[in-house]
Formats: sequence, C-alpha cells, structure tokens
Amino acid sequence: MLPASSAPQSLTTHTPMMQQYLGLKAQHPDILLFYRMGDFYELFYDDARKAAELLDISLTKRGQSAGQPIPMAGVPYHAVEGYLSRLVQLGESVAICEQIGDPATSKGPVERKVVRIITPGTLTDEALLNERQDNLIVAVDFVAPHYGLAAMDVASGRFVINQFTRQETLAAELQRLNPAELLYSENFPDLTQLGQRRGMRRRPAWEFEFSTSYHLLCNQFETQDLRGFGVEEEKIALQAAGALLQYVRDTQRTALPHIQGIRLEKSEQMVVMDAATRRNLELTGNLSGGFDNTLAAVLDATATPMGSRLLKRWLHQPIRSKNQLQQRQDVITELLDQQMMSALMPVLKQIGDVERIIARLALRSARPRDLSRLRVAFQQLPELQIILQNNPTLQQLAQAISTFPELQELLERAVVENPPVVLRDGGVIASGYHPELDELRDLENGATRYLEQLELRERQRTGITTLKVSYNKVHGFYIDVTKANAHLVPVDYIRRQTLKNNERYLIPELKEYEDKVLTAQSRALALEKQLYEDLLDQLLPHLPALQVSAAAVAELDVLNNLAERAQTLDYHRPELVDEPGIQIKAGRHPVVEQSLQTPFIANDLQLNDLRRMLIITGPNMGGKSTYMRQTALIVLLAYIGSYVPAEAARIGPIDRIFTRIGASDDLASGRSTFMVEMTETANILHNATHQSLVLMDEIGRGTSTYDGLSLAWACAEQLAQKINAYTLFATHYFELTQLAEQQANIVNVHFDAIEHGDSVAFMHTVQEGAANRSYGIQVAALAGVPRAVINQARAKLHELESRDHSAPQALASGSASAAPETHYSIKESELYRALEQLDPDSLSPRDALDWLYKIKELARTELLD
Repeated sequence: MLPASSAPQSLTTHTPMMQQYLGLKAQHPDILLFYRMGDFYELFYDDARKAAELLDISLTKRGQSAGQPIPMAGVPYHAVEGYLSRLVQLGESVAICEQIGDPATSKGPVERKVVRIITPGTLTDEALLNERQDNLIVAVDFVAPHYGLAAMDVASGRFVINQFTRQETLAAELQRLNPAELLYSENFPDLTQLGQRRGMRRRPAWEFEFSTSYHLLCNQFETQDLRGFGVEEEKIALQAAGALLQYVRDTQRTALPHIQGIRLEKSEQMVVMDAATRRNLELTGNLSGGFDNTLAAVLDATATPMGSRLLKRWLHQPIRSKNQLQQRQDVITELLDQQMMSALMPVLKQIGDVERIIARLALRSARPRDLSRLRVAFQQLPELQIILQNNPTLQQLAQAISTFPELQELLERAVVENPPVVLRDGGVIASGYHPELDELRDLENGATRYLEQLELRERQRTGITTLKVSYNKVHGFYIDVTKANAHLVPVDYIRRQTLKNNERYLIPELKEYEDKVLTAQSRALALEKQLYEDLLDQLLPHLPALQVSAAAVAELDVLNNLAERAQTLDYHRPELVDEPGIQIKAGRHPVVEQSLQTPFIANDLQLNDLRRMLIITGPNMGGKSTYMRQTALIVLLAYIGSYVPAEAARIGPIDRIFTRIGASDDLASGRSTFMVEMTETANILHNATHQSLVLMDEIGRGTSTYDGLSLAWACAEQLAQKINAYTLFATHYFELTQLAEQQANIVNVHFDAIEHGDSVAFMHTVQEGAANRSYGIQVAALAGVPRAVINQARAKLHELESRDHSAPQALASGSASAAPETHYSIKESELYRALEQLDPDSLSPRDALDWLYKIKELARTELLD
C-alpha cells in the first residue's frame, strides 16, 4: 500500500493520468503494478523504488503531480519477460496494466485496465517457467482436527486435494509439493506448521467457506455435485480447493477450461515418505539445494519436459498398487525386448511440451510458436502409433494417444512454417488461408513496384536523375530531391520535410496511395489477429482429448526412459510379491556408483520375519550409510515400476519409508542437532508399522555416551519388538550388537576394514556378525588431522580401553535403565565373551590372526584391571 507521504489522499490534486494510475494501484495495493505507457511498462512511487532495487534499474522522476516529484522506473515492453522472470523468482507478484482504449478517440488518458496478474504459482509463460519442474500453487485450511490441502498446476491443469489429521503429514506434503505459492486462511492456527517458505499469501476466511467452495467447483466442472470425483467427504480439502480456484481465476482474468476435474490423493495408495526421508534420500535435490548427484539426475534422460516432470512426481510419490506397478514393468520389459527405445526417442523429442501448450491455449495466451510446435507434435503422433501398433503390452498407451488429422491440417494451412515469437506485427497466418488477407497483403507488397514505377516516371517528367521515391515508418511516403536540383522541382510538389542536403515532397497521387497502403496494413494486421483468435476457438473444443493424449505421451516417455536407463546402467526387473520381506542380490547405490572412478562393490541384503532388524557396525567411511540408502532407493524404484540396480530383488509389501540419517541445527525453530534427531526419531516410532522400511543411523550420538546408548538401545528394542518394522540400524555403540543374542529377529552385520600400520583399507563389503573396531583414529589420520593429535588420541584410547566397562555391560544385560556394576564374574568379562563367540573352524588365516591380536589385547587389559 502506498504510504501517505508517497501519494496525497485527494486524487483531485493529481494530473488525470496519475489519477488513473492511483485508482488502479488502489485495487492492487500489495503487488507491483506494471502500467503501460507507449513502449514501456512504468512503475511509480513505492513500486518504482522497490522495482529499481530488485531489478537494478534506474530510479528517475516524471515531472510533478500534486506539487511533488513522482519517482518512476520502467522496463521496455518488448523485454518485459526477463524482468518478470527475475521478480517471480524473488517471490513477487505483478499486475499487468494495458491500454485498451483507442488513443485517437480518447479524451484525456487512454483507458487502461489490469488484464492479468502474474504470481509465482500461476505462471504459464514458457519464458518464466523451468520446463523440467512442476510449478504448483497450494492452498491449506484447518478445521480441527483436519488439515485440508489443494494443489494446482495451472500450466498443465492438474488439480488434486488431500486431507490429514496430523501436522507432520501436512509438513511432509508441503515439502513434497514444494509450492511456488502458498495460500492459507487467516484462521490458520500456527504458521510454523507451514514452514519458512516462499510466496505465502494470507487470504480471508470467507474464501474458504464450504458452500461457496462447493458451488464454485461444481460450476467449474459443469456438474451438479462432486460425487463423480470421489471427493464428497473431504470437506476441509474442498474448502481449500474452492479458495484456490477463485484465486487462480482472479489472477488469470479469464476462464480456466483446462481445469476439468479434481482428484483425491489417498495416502493408503502411496508409499509414504516424510520430509526428512525425501531430503536424506536426495531424490530430486541434494542436501546443498542443487540438482547434481541426485536420483533424478541419474534417472532423467527423458525426451520431453512433461516426461521429466512426471518422472519426478513418480519419485516423490511411489504407489502401492501391485497391478499398476507390474503393468509399468511389463511395458519396460517389452521396450527392452523389442529394442524400441532408439526408435521412440527421436519421435518423442519432436512432440515437446504439449501439456503446457494446451494450458496456454485454454488461457488464450498461446503464442504463434506454440501453434507451430503443436503442429509438429500432431505430425509425430501417427508415427508414434505405427511404432506402438501390433504390440499387446503397449495397447493401453497406444489407445490413449489419439491422432488429430483435422487439427494438423488446419495448422498446416493456417500458420507459416517459422512464425514470429509474437503476433504483434503480424506475419503469422500463412498465404492462401484467407482470401481477404491475401488481397490486403498484395496491396501492401505491391507498394514496392508502384514506387519504382512512380520514381521512373517522375525522373522523366522533372529531368532530376537522382530523384528517389521512398518510405519510412515515421514520415510515410515521400519524394526525395537534393537541394542542388531544387530549381527543377515542379509546382505541384508539396514540401513535406527539409533536411541538410535534401528536400522531401509529396504529390496528391502519392498521398492518395499512401493512405490506401497504410489502411491496408492496419486492416491486414487487424484481420490477422482476428483469424488467430478464430484458430484458438477451433482448437479449444479438443482440449480434453489433447490432455489425455499428452498425459499418455508423458507416461510413454517416462517408461521408455526407464527402459533406456535399465539397459545403460545394468538394472534388472524386481519381483514384487505378497509375502513379507526384502531380498536384494548384489545391490548398488544408483547415484554413488555413477560418481565413483572405481567399480562399485555390490552387496546383498535379506530382511524377513526372522531378520527384521540388521544391526550394522563397522568403521567410518566403511559404507554403512551407502548400504542403507541404496536399500531404500532400490525399494523406492521398485515401487515406481522401474528396474533396479541389483542382479535380483524380491520385495514384499511396503507402506512407508523412514530415514533418520544425519542432522543439523534448526536455528530458525530454536532446535539443536540432538533435538532435530529426536524429533525425527519420535516421528518414526509413532508412525512406522510392520510393513515399513526404517533406516536409523547413529541414534544417540548427539548426547552423552550413556544417555545416547540408552536411547539407541530403547529405540532398537521398540522397532524390533513392538513395531516389528524392517529396520537397518547403523551404530558405533558396539554394545547394541548384543541385542541379537536377546531377540530372535535381530541380526548383526558389519563392514570390514584391514589395517596396514597407521593406515586402513575399507573393504565396503557386508559380512555377517558384529565389527570389533571403528577405526576412527585411522580415519582422522586420513582426513589430515595433525600427527601429534593422532598420537595423543592413540594414547588416550589405550587409557580408556583399560578402564572399567561396567556401565555398558549393564546396559547389554537387557535393561537400558540398569545401574552400572563395578565388579562382575569371569563370565561377564570381555575376554570370556570373545572366546565364547569364537568358532576356530570357520576362520580364515587372516581372521585367525586378527582374533589372536584381539584376545591378546583383552587379556592384557583385564590383567591390568
């Protein structure tokens, strides 16, 4: 809102133009107003100051109004997209105000109005969007105990809703959707639940009223009720959907014919992942906020932007329908068996981003090159049908992809081969499409021949051999004569302009022809704009069929891409079964293996009712975290229908994937690293089920040794005994390995390493049993910690290992709350336990030597005690 100091209260003290501007600005007080004046969009007062700072453009002044200088900044209209893109990326919204009146007939300022409001979440312009990422606007509402959420992609027409009872679920959905703009009711109880995110817009509570929202949605879909969409019971989500739809209508200032339905996303149909899991698995963004070294970066070799966006949606929302997953697998298998990928790829590339072109058609903002791209896409669809035909596995996709011969023929006749970027100056409609337009163009194009004939005739009549007949946009047609020949100019010549060395003249005949030609130009441009609008009218009735075909092409693109990735990266088809368990043979991490200069060491994994939890021990840098993450990623890939980086995989039902890996301070919320760790752990313990896959890495390391060990022990017992989830539990608390002796469904595995003097070699292979060392000091040496510090650490380690280990032993006895004892029997000694575990017949020579050194060290320690 403009402050009082920026614009006086009474509009009557301003010039008529500024009165018009301030009246329009009052209707849009919270966003920037781009006010069209000739070839520029101008901003005034506080808008000018803000835009000058954000866009790094000059802040000037435009005279005075009400006795005060007017701050002004402006951008050229022909370059406005670049400035709009920068503003939108900064989270700003812009109202575009155009001249709609005729300057020739206007008394006072030309009539203007806001024709469109550009906001971060409602973009459709190609130049303002990242073509390979969804651009979503989301609305949320809360009526205890339910959270309602609605999300729309204006650039494609997708409209979905969901409803939750848990704050954590809402936060996870917002993290998954990553909206460019977020609307929330003024009655929303706690904004911290929405996170610190861009584009937040507070909306009045009445916009979320149920009956208004319901009526608005029915009106949009032209239905009597919403039963056909299966959303009748989700009242809070429908309230959010109605508020969202009204907001988008208000910003677009037009109907939304491509928004033709609404879909309920049910959590029970998805493999649920919370915000921490998506972040830790680095699906589409790495922990630094970039795209490199992510799962999407490895998998995405799609041919079309709409295929790329669909693949990322699949990665963030794996499904649980075994039938649908197997259908996807069947398509990938068929594409591989028939080696169809190389034939499909060039055809798909030519189709391009039909999904977003359709949205711009619906909003009547499609540009000439959108139509030429759509024409090229239509030309590819028959070729696509030929490739897919006679293949039963691909029939469902082939049937969903229609051809549009009539529309193809229309665009081939109507639009030139290489149209200009915008319609403004014409040249879009092809010759031969409309007789009247051709006549007007002939008249305009005939001017050159006429001018040549007139020039020759006038030279002969006047005897001036240097006489020229010319044209420019400022002065129109004229006869140019040098001043040296001025005495030869006939009396019927009318002086039009005097230059330093030339005089320019008119004759009645030339003036009459000029009027005729210029009238033809303006009439031709007006007619061409009308014909362009008629083209859009002819395309609009086909929107539903176009949207279905675009969705099928995007799915084909994703599946063809996954087939190509499977062949290139040596992925294999996983087996999805109803029996519980996860069995992976020679599994690999899909991202890490692409970044290594050496071959990736594959590992097996087996989880079943007898192996519900793996306690994973071993050295830092040994591969524990990679092993855990690769398991989750292999399961996730299987649940989008993809082949997986493993020689074989057999995967039973999975309802959720949880990760508790790494942590950092959340200073904005006042939470320490340990508090973040415990919050994520609490979420897992509250929500995991016996069909969940849980990754727990180094629980309890953020507090004291005994506190941390106690918490880790209790969490492991809860997951193994009460929840019975599939759990990979990595730890440096070796005491936890004794859980395997107490719980039948817990198994110890470890990553091994070999020590050579002061260095250590990591084997990166999983072996049964518990590790006996962490090699932390050796890793510190590899990291470059000074030698003096390393030597002091070794001495301190020897001292600590010589002390009493009674407290950990008390924990290991089965109770995390047991009090430490200062004396214990020989059966409780470390040496006795080591000898009890020893199986001499199974040891390799190297293992036997390692055990000998271990026994020697334990004996020396206990003798000293």
